[in-house]
Amino acid sequence: MTLAVIPGLGSVGPMELIILLSIILLLFGAKRIPELAKGLGTGIREFRKGTSGQDEKNELNENEKEKEGALAGSASEDKDNARMHEEAAREGRDGDRVEERERAEQGAKRAEQNL
Repeated sequence: MTLAVIPGLGSVGPMELIILLSIILLLFGAKRIPELAKGLGTGIREFRKGTSGQDEKNELNENEKEKEGALAGSASEDKDNARMHEEAAREGRDGDRVEERERAEQGAKRAEQNL
């Protein structure tokens, strides 16, 4: 397997590749090489998105989703507010009933005492 990397310098064989990889390993270390590869891959991916215009399409889709989410969020807030008002009204009615029962009991006790 021979690769002509630079014209005029010949080719790169398996022994040269092993030497090159060992030098890279010594310079950067075993922990740093995966980080460098990840950064290189991310850079290539961003470059391809930029040249194809896919990034602009994604931004438009995200904006549409945010608008839909805002509309759905306001509708759910309205429902929550309505539920809170209903619960407050029920508690008020329950409180009135309790007061009426207490008054009735007090009236009954007074009537028993008067007899």
